[in-house]
Amino acid sequence: MAYFLQSVGNEIVGGHQNLLSSVVPLLKLLCLSSIGLVLAHPKINLISKETFKLLSKLVFALFLPCLIFTELGKSVTLKNMREWWFIPANVILSTAIGCILGYLVALICRPPPQYFRFTVVMTGFGNTGNLPLAIVGSICHSSDQPFGQHCNTTGVAYISFAQWVAVILVYTFVYHMLEPPEEFYEIVPEDSEIEREPIGDASRPLLFEAEWPGMHHKETEHCKTPFIARIFRSMSGSTEPNLSELDHYVEGNIEGGGSPKSVRCLNEPKVVRKIRIVAERTPIQHILQPPTIASLLAIIVGMVPQLRSVLFDEDAPLSFFTDSLEIVAAAMVPSVMLVLGGLLAEGPDKSELGMRTTIGIIFTRLLLLPLVGIGVVALAGKLDIIVSGDKMFVFVLLLQYTTPSAILLGAMTNLRGYGTKETSALLFWQHIFAVVSLSFYVTIYFKLFNYV
Repeated sequence: MAYFLQSVGNEIVGGHQNLLSSVVPLLKLLCLSSIGLVLAHPKINLISKETFKLLSKLVFALFLPCLIFTELGKSVTLKNMREWWFIPANVILSTAIGCILGYLVALICRPPPQYFRFTVVMTGFGNTGNLPLAIVGSICHSSDQPFGQHCNTTGVAYISFAQWVAVILVYTFVYHMLEPPEEFYEIVPEDSEIEREPIGDASRPLLFEAEWPGMHHKETEHCKTPFIARIFRSMSGSTEPNLSELDHYVEGNIEGGGSPKSVRCLNEPKVVRKIRIVAERTPIQHILQPPTIASLLAIIVGMVPQLRSVLFDEDAPLSFFTDSLEIVAAAMVPSVMLVLGGLLAEGPDKSELGMRTTIGIIFTRLLLLPLVGIGVVALAGKLDIIVSGDKMFVFVLLLQYTTPSAILLGAMTNLRGYGTKETSALLFWQHIFAVVSLSFYVTIYFKLFNYV
């Protein structure tokens, strides 16, 4: 009897410790976000929106690249890359599963027709960068974390190793999925004048600058038009006049001095021609941003033992340089959460998405998708395609299914001129409810680590 009571007591104490070790780090992040919210609140306005935008630019161009380079460079090797392949693959897999669930949400909740693809993307594409880095950083700062001595280094390395995949998805799949729907796009005659109210950086919402500053400067001729829909409309067999648009595009290349490679033979198949033009209109060149460059440099350094020893060994000649970068990188997590608080202080915009669809996206993204993620990761473990016994590896895979929609989607919708208010409202409510859902699932994940 005494043994039974003792075992029950130990289980209760252990469960209490698991709860504290999983919830307390999230409470730390909540406190940091609350500070940012208070400082940026319109009624208090101790720190202006411009200051938060500057802080966001520092995160994007300095703090985050320093963190990625120092932590990923320490950990990555050619052998590790062969073992870590499932982390970037899981980003694609989680996005695909999320989009399938988002398609079901759109079918069931019936959003306005112009927001069907928007619903799919907002459900499928989660935050695989800044927020997971902040969660890992906060957890590893706790003394009772279950991930061992090198918790922060391995966690940041795993997350950073997958960032380039997320960026490619943003500038290919997400970019085209968020194209303005043709049937709801207002066509203005060429001879009419359009009065546009200039939008300065001061009046631009923080949402558009919070995770990928400067994206609005990358606008192209067709980024706010249903260009892809017009090109492929003829493939449905309904009409053929869109080929004139292709000819206009080709002529524009010729007149503008475009490369002959972009102007193929006239007997090129129509489908091939359309696909080529779509590929040329995909802004894949923008993936080379500071965080992506830092990831690539870290991988190169990690794969070359000579470079690695010069920078990251204990007696490395350039250890003073990497130590300086680590000092700068320490500002990343608090800065990200302060910017998130400033974003939430702006509040949600009025949305035309509808209450039913909004609830459907939030429920699916924050509650249903993590359950699917547990099943996927468990199956991957049985197939021996994840690092055996590495709790942080498993945790990062699970986080890819658990975070709310990426804040980067706000900048992308602004770039495409489609669904900006709906994105603002969705991201606001998702991050509010994510406080509960993340606490719940992180507690479950910590409990599941007993069986890893």
